[in-house]
Amino acid sequence: MREVLTELMQWYDAGETVGVGTVVATFRSAPRPPGASMLVGPGGEAVGSVSGGCVEGAVYELAGEVLESGQSVLQRYGVSDDDAFAVGLTCGGILDVYVEKVDKTTFPELPAVAQDIEQDRPVAVATVIEHPDPSWVGRRMVIRPDQQPIGRMGSDRADSAVADDALGLLASGRSATLTYGPDGQRLEDGMRVFVSTFAPPPRMLVFGAIDFAAAVAKVGSFLGYRVTVCDARPVFATHSRFPDADEVIVDWPHRYLTGEVDAGRIDGRTVIAVLTHDPKFDVPLLEVALRAPEVAYIGAMGSRRTHEDRLTRLREIGVAEDQLERLSSPLGLDLGGRTPEETAISIAAEIIARQWGGSGNSLGEISGRIHA
Repeated sequence: MREVLTELMQWYDAGETVGVGTVVATFRSAPRPPGASMLVGPGGEAVGSVSGGCVEGAVYELAGEVLESGQSVLQRYGVSDDDAFAVGLTCGGILDVYVEKVDKTTFPELPAVAQDIEQDRPVAVATVIEHPDPSWVGRRMVIRPDQQPIGRMGSDRADSAVADDALGLLASGRSATLTYGPDGQRLEDGMRVFVSTFAPPPRMLVFGAIDFAAAVAKVGSFLGYRVTVCDARPVFATHSRFPDADEVIVDWPHRYLTGEVDAGRIDGRTVIAVLTHDPKFDVPLLEVALRAPEVAYIGAMGSRRTHEDRLTRLREIGVAEDQLERLSSPLGLDLGGRTPEETAISIAAEIIARQWGGSGNSLGEISGRIHA
């Protein structure tokens, strides 16, 4: 919806009704990701795209029917590669498109959501797109971090399950369709909920172009982070060595991080992994990181002897004790791993535990709710 928000709000503010088709799920080589939207305006205008041109005509016609009937529709488009041209989906992929009527009555929360999007505040919108009880379809809930959700799915169980999962998707910057039982039961079928998230992906900054960094970048990318690898040595900091990183920066780590902090590109979802374990790199870098506000995780690799030496050096340059408490070092959970890939999993596990307040213990050894 982000790419068509300006036009949608113009019609919405004018009191008009708009047909909105949104990609809610894709399979195989579908051309547009979940969340891509197309509008059909009050004068028949078409704005946006759900398939790059493949099935826009069919969605346009369906939106007209939805505007007339007022009933939302979930429609699947897709065929095999051999006969894709015959029906218009030339890529051969499959996509589910949810088409609904949007106006001030059906979506009263939209102005607040639009303001969140425009100001880069994280927000998620969960919509029931399929349910055995038609009265549930179209129900909506708006989820923001550290706030009570607005709206309801239809039951306390469904509200709780969807809100928890939506926060997880929002944290990773992904939109997706989730499946539950009719009353929100996990691991069951019957209700499908599309969660559209609006937040820039959280950042993972990996300092030190070593083999462990390549594994951490790969895991970070899998978890939905926008990964940056930074090292002052151009012979090591190359895209070919870090194919899973979104960007590879050749610069002194502390200088690069200082620039990112000053530019306001570091926030409360940013995680920092310092893998250099070389004092000339990691001490000035950690000084910047530990004094930066709103960082979710700061971890540094090294032996316990390296860690103690690092703390001594940081204290000598004036880093306060409460700032040092933010440092996870040696970084990662005790999984007993040895390889770069196993080490990356242990680092990722600690980041996840910090994010959600997990203990890091085996679930079989603890009691209470799994999702606290």
